[in-house]
Amino acid sequence: MPEIFRITGLMSGTSLDGVDLTCCEFSWKNRKWDFRILAAETIPYPPPILNQLEATTEWNNVLLDELDYSLGRYFAMLINEFHTQHGLRPDLISSHGHTILHDPANGITFQAGEGRTMADLTGITVVNDFRSEDVAQGGQGAPLVPVGDRLLFRNFGACLNLGGFANISYDHPKGHMIAFDIVPVNMALNRIARLQGLPYDKDGRLASLGTVDQEMLDRLNALEYFQMDPPKSLGREWFTRYHAPIPDLSKIEINDQMATLTEHMAIQLAIAVNRSGAQSVLVTGGGALNQNLLKRFRKKCKSRIHIPQMDLILYKEALVFALLGLLKIRGEVNCLASVTGGASDLSTGTIHPI
Repeated sequence: MPEIFRITGLMSGTSLDGVDLTCCEFSWKNRKWDFRILAAETIPYPPPILNQLEATTEWNNVLLDELDYSLGRYFAMLINEFHTQHGLRPDLISSHGHTILHDPANGITFQAGEGRTMADLTGITVVNDFRSEDVAQGGQGAPLVPVGDRLLFRNFGACLNLGGFANISYDHPKGHMIAFDIVPVNMALNRIARLQGLPYDKDGRLASLGTVDQEMLDRLNALEYFQMDPPKSLGREWFTRYHAPIPDLSKIEINDQMATLTEHMAIQLAIAVNRSGAQSVLVTGGGALNQNLLKRFRKKCKSRIHIPQMDLILYKEALVFALLGLLKIRGEVNCLASVTGGASDLSTGTIHPI
C-alpha cells in the first residue's frame, strides 16, 4: 500500500501577483512520488499589503520583524479560509513565504510570514524558512524547486518556470542537477504594464504592437549576470539596481519597451534551454500564458515545448514547496548543493510543530 500525505503549499512570488495556495495529496509507492492537486487558489494582495511589500527594500529590522509577524497572521487567515471553503484538513502546511531580501553573496535571505504564528493560528504544523540554512553554508539558497522537478517530473528533459523570474532545472549528463534563475519575466513585464494602468500585459498584446529597439536589447543582454555560469540566482534588489533602469532610460514608447523586453527574455530563455540539451521542456508559471513571449521563444528554442493543464501552469511552485515541506518532515534531502553551490545537500526548513 502507498504512503499518502496531504499537504498545503503556500507560495508568494516576486511578481507580487498574490498568494498561491495548493492542497496536494502525495503518495509514495514503488520508490517514487505521485501527486494530485485537490484544490488551488490565488488570492491577490490587498493594496495596503501590496504597498508594504513593494517598499520593504528600504525598511529597517524592526519594520521587517513587524511585517514577518503580520504576514504570518495574514497567511494563516487565508489558509484557514481556504481549508474551510474546500473542506480540507491537511497533515502539514509548507510555506515559502514572501521573499523580502535575497543577497546570498552577503549571506542575506529573508522570506516573511512567521511560521510559529501560522502554526498557532491554524492548528497545523508548519514548515518554512527553506533558504537561510543553505545561504549560511555559502549557497545561493535558490533555486529549491529542482528537487521537486527531479522527483515529480522526470519524464521531461528540463523544467522551465516563467514567474517573476524565470528558472530552469535539468540533470547534467554526469548525474548531478543544474538549476538557476535565467532572467526577470513577469516582474519586468508587469512593472511596465502598470505604467499603462494594467496589472499585466494579457497575452503579450502590448508587446505584439511594439517594435524591438536594438540598442535597449543589446544593453539588457550585456548585463554581467547573463554572462555568468551557474550556480546563480536573482533577487528584487538586482532587478531594481541593474535591469529596471535600462527600459526607464531608453525613452522609447511603452509598446516598444514591452516588445524589447519580451525579445530579451526569449533570447535568454532559449540560450538556457538549448544549453541544457533537453529534448523536451515543461513550461509553467504565469509567463506560460503570454502568447507573444511563447511565440518568440519557440522560434529560438530547439526543444519540444510542453504546456500542461492550467492548475499545473499556475500552481507548480506551490505544489513543489508542499513536497519540500514533506521531505523536511521525513528528514530527506530537499536542497541540492549542485544547484545552489552550497557545501552539501540539505534537508532544510524550520519545523513549527503543534
